[in-house]
Amino acid sequence: MYVVTGVTGQVGGAAARALLDAGHAVRAVMRDERKAAPWRARGAQIAIASFDDADALSRAFADAAGVFVMLAPDFAPEPGYPGAHAAAAVLKDALTRARPGRVVALSSVGGQRETGLGLITQVHILEQALATLAQPLPTAIARPAWFMENSLWDIAPARETGVMPSFLQPLERAYPMVATADIGRVIGRTLTQSWHGRRVIEIEGPRRYTQREIAALLADVLGRPVDAQPVPREQWEARFQAQGTRWPAPRLEMLDGFNSGWIDFEDGVNERVLGTTEYREVLEGLVARAG
Repeated sequence: MYVVTGVTGQVGGAAARALLDAGHAVRAVMRDERKAAPWRARGAQIAIASFDDADALSRAFADAAGVFVMLAPDFAPEPGYPGAHAAAAVLKDALTRARPGRVVALSSVGGQRETGLGLITQVHILEQALATLAQPLPTAIARPAWFMENSLWDIAPARETGVMPSFLQPLERAYPMVATADIGRVIGRTLTQSWHGRRVIEIEGPRRYTQREIAALLADVLGRPVDAQPVPREQWEARFQAQGTRWPAPRLEMLDGFNSGWIDFEDGVNERVLGTTEYREVLEGLVARAG
């Protein structure tokens, strides 16, 4: 039995589908019973548990050969990241009590850094919590690149104005990116493996992309010209506040980290896996989804 948290999200859902497609037994953990029907139809067991309930999570993790854990995405955390600290402590408690065969945890490119991570600080907190289990479990830390699915935010302005605003700069720099389907496949495959100690698995797509290349692909998919344009750094804070972000500093710090090269993989230090999904395929799906 393999247990997957975050199954109603992109990465958790992809991991659960990969395991089910390979014929494995899956226990899908979710907070909302109303979202269970599609997973039951695929043959998954259902466990209802929230990320703040260590008792429910430990029951969900019981008797599992492997467990995939992640923090619920929070794009507007409070200063000091109290939510991430609390959620990581709950997961640590649940895993300590359940003692599954192994654990795969979702982190991010740059998760090894102590500072300068912005939003990625939250998964660094999870990495630290799992590293301090009183009785260590075989643990794999998955550190994927920038999600290709982040382009969902670019579709409306590109379609309406022909402009793809870019916070990743310079536009000519090729950044590592990956599709969430590929992340899920790596996580699913890793859960079925056996190992001792701690692994770190870096995940990126088949190649790296510049913002200009992404704009060209988006133009082809939309059937209209699209130009990538950098958003001036001095406008970032006001833009994020206009979107309702009360404390935009973590977003700014994360973007600065990517653009400076501070947030990157540890080349030659860890395992590296290349996905197979091309950016165009992801864009086609996002455009269809956006309508």
